[in-house]
Amino acid sequence: MTTMRMRAAAIGVAAFAMAGCATVQTPSKEDPWEGFNRTVFKFNDTVDQYAIKPVAQGYEKVTPQPVRDSITNFFANIGDVYNVANNLLQLKIADGVQDIMRIVINTVFGVGGLFDVATLAKLPKHNQDLGLTLGHYGVPAGPFLVLPLFGPSTVRDAIGTGGNYFINPLTYVNPAAASWGLYGLNLTSTRANLLGATDLLEGAAIDKYSFVRNAYLQRRRYLLSDGRSGASSNLPDYGEGAPPPNYEDVEQGTAAAPAASGAAATAPAAAPAAQGATGMSPAYPGGEPAPLVGPAGATGTTGAAAPQGASGPGSTTVPADQMVPPARFGYPALRLR
Repeated sequence: MTTMRMRAAAIGVAAFAMAGCATVQTPSKEDPWEGFNRTVFKFNDTVDQYAIKPVAQGYEKVTPQPVRDSITNFFANIGDVYNVANNLLQLKIADGVQDIMRIVINTVFGVGGLFDVATLAKLPKHNQDLGLTLGHYGVPAGPFLVLPLFGPSTVRDAIGTGGNYFINPLTYVNPAAASWGLYGLNLTSTRANLLGATDLLEGAAIDKYSFVRNAYLQRRRYLLSDGRSGASSNLPDYGEGAPPPNYEDVEQGTAAAPAASGAAATAPAAAPAAQGATGMSPAYPGGEPAPLVGPAGATGTTGAAAPQGASGPGSTTVPADQMVPPARFGYPALRLR
């Protein structure tokens, strides 16, 4: 009787855990189907752990590294057919011609694609597929979607996966057993190349599902923008023709730059004298003291002007059209030139 109760409790806990995976209280905007996706992700991970990964590990042990590299190059050469088709569909003629040249060079001089001669010849490899082609023409990605056995995707990329099947030359290999055998070898080779990455992911990621989802979506946005989605958009705009400021380590005792010219670089002669008693400069609108600017462009928090060219932990040298608050809490101020 006690054993039956323990089994019933165990089944109840398992059912509760599965229900928790199937329902997410606050799904994100990009992942409204998170409950379903987590269930499929768990299924894929289980299949990988008990079937695909052991086969890939055995393949890595019994196959020498040069042979594995040749197999990887062979399927990468076939994958360039994807790139040619999708670059031409996107009217990227130059990229499409480069991909055609890669196929020809690797097929002829690389012994059927077993050696990547095109990369040695400095021909770039482009990563394109039908999902990116649809995105190029404005088709929205849609919600994040985990496909059984195929892994992370989106609605748009899932549609593209079906189209990629018909573009892949392996689809038209006869007999059908040879075609499926090549698909299996490609899957095993790809999984073996990712053994190190997945081991790192399992050891570092707290929530593997969220990590894979975010990495996939960021990668797809990066590819869709042709690598132009870097951090340059977050950099400040210094204006046309104005170079960015040169940040120097003031603690190393570097000499101050010559004083900037213009009315903003010099204060009226009466200002230091009027503020010499307090030792502080007029306040900014936010209430912080503004730096005193002496005749030579040196600033400080005392009423006496610093000698020309002098610098120190509290000095700040700025161009005529910029103002920088003084150092606070004992930290040196930044020096802008």
